[in-house]
Amino acid sequence: MRIAAVLQDRCQNRKCNKECYKFCPLVRTGVECIVFGERGKPIISEALCQGCGICVNKCQFDAIKIIGLADELKTEMVHQYGENTFRLYRLPVPKKGMVTGILGPNGIGKSTAIKILSGDLVPNLGNYENPPSKEEVLQHYDGTEVKSYLTDVYAGKVRTAIKPQYVDLIPKAASGPVKDLLSGIKGRLTLEEAAVIFELTELLDRDIKKLSGGELQRVAMAATVMKDADVYFFDEPTSYLDIYQRIRMARIIKELSADKQVVVIEHDLAILDFLADIVSVVYGTEGAYGVFTLARQVRTAINVYLDGYLPEENIRFRDRPIEFFASPPRSDWVTSDLLSFEGLSKDFGEFTLDVVGGSIKMGESVGVVGPNATGKTTFVKMLAGEISPDGGKIDAKVKVAYKPQYITGDFDGTVRDMLYRKDYERVTSSFFEGEVIEPLSVKYLMDKQASNLSGGELQRVAIAMCLLSDADIYLFDEPSAYLDSNQRMNAAKTIRRMMEKSGRSGMIVDHDIYFLDMVSDSMMVFGGDPGHHGIGEGPYDMREGMNKFLTAVDITFRRDAESHRPRINKPDSRLDREQKSNGEYYYS
Repeated sequence: MRIAAVLQDRCQNRKCNKECYKFCPLVRTGVECIVFGERGKPIISEALCQGCGICVNKCQFDAIKIIGLADELKTEMVHQYGENTFRLYRLPVPKKGMVTGILGPNGIGKSTAIKILSGDLVPNLGNYENPPSKEEVLQHYDGTEVKSYLTDVYAGKVRTAIKPQYVDLIPKAASGPVKDLLSGIKGRLTLEEAAVIFELTELLDRDIKKLSGGELQRVAMAATVMKDADVYFFDEPTSYLDIYQRIRMARIIKELSADKQVVVIEHDLAILDFLADIVSVVYGTEGAYGVFTLARQVRTAINVYLDGYLPEENIRFRDRPIEFFASPPRSDWVTSDLLSFEGLSKDFGEFTLDVVGGSIKMGESVGVVGPNATGKTTFVKMLAGEISPDGGKIDAKVKVAYKPQYITGDFDGTVRDMLYRKDYERVTSSFFEGEVIEPLSVKYLMDKQASNLSGGELQRVAIAMCLLSDADIYLFDEPSAYLDSNQRMNAAKTIRRMMEKSGRSGMIVDHDIYFLDMVSDSMMVFGGDPGHHGIGEGPYDMREGMNKFLTAVDITFRRDAESHRPRINKPDSRLDREQKSNGEYYYS
């Protein structure tokens, strides 16, 4: 077994007492396994390191990771950014006529792999001090699919198109009307054709800087698909989109793959299952290393990912499997109503919202589904007391904890400071640490400045902050946003577990079907005319609510026989036709 050492950036940003290695067995024999270089940042000798873990335990800032890697991976290293830094092993290979999915956590090398496959980054094969030439890279991969693919890329025979991950950065790189950005792209589609396919007709004259996240995503998708390329890379193509738009994007990508090579990174497992033909699972440690596995059929790959075990390699990369339940959550509630609402309405001028009367019971977790711009966030804000309804009433005064849709790290201090100021006694309790801090991996963020958190880190802290409140009902607006598939499942299980153990109620607005399936007992369904008139109905029991919602989306779900996870039926398949004819869109 090889030993790999990884040092996080925060190591050089802290005043370290340099006590992290004094008790190392090697140091006590006069051999230094750690040398402090520029600005006091330590450099770990991976050749000398015995993996004792003393430096890891002594470092109070969690800046050091010592990882044992299989010896056979030594010859399969693709890229390493520097000494004691992230390293990537193996590569997926796009296949013509198929959608190749990539599934794995954030910070594990998926985007790096896309840069290499697109030719934007030449892999150094671990030799970061003297990187190999393209010819040497091809020689290294002699006799493999990777060589055949990269040979064409380096020879300029492969045209690539990449849909970037962070579409929210587009306004910083471009300005002016949407049509000016798209009209300069010549290839497969005209501007008029793309505007119809991606529902951009009403946005063409709007300034890019005024677009929402979902609108920016559709513009980025249009800009990518309009290009005439041989290989298309889509990095998280469904973020910011509602379930209607996600299904639409999945269908567009599948049609594109008929005669092209397509690679997709996607965290919504239901959508990945629907659009991908084969999937490469990536395992490893965030910010430390990532290993691509051989591509599998999509069903097998997702089940392996949820189980956390690679049988052919005898590797377990998750402590516990992610489990789904074979039957929908209970609907026969015997608890009393926590609050009820009757005929709520709100008029913003250009947009009006009407919510039919309903009630939320004590201990009930209510999922909220529907297209974007139909008033889901407005309704939640009315329950939270941030917006007053123009008509109707909310019966019962309850303590509310609210995690908003858009969150910012505008707190001046560390995550620890923020949580301690909220409720020191509760956040330091063994219960909260075991049920929230650990599952959400917030403990690794405690010494980070809140203003420096990434979107996913900020989301996890915001969920923890909401659960830290003493409330009767907890309102979560899109808690899965910015989270990878693993973090989404952990967040859903955390919210669900906290509601059950505390006996409190919850309301969760989200677009990820897996997330809602894990966390919800009942369902509210929103519809109407997006952007103009929203209509909210429910809560319904889970089966009735999902049937009502999926009928509008025109997709059906079944349970996977092995993992019991929800799976979208292939359009017009036997099961799809049978369930639609029976009116059972949510599990037959």
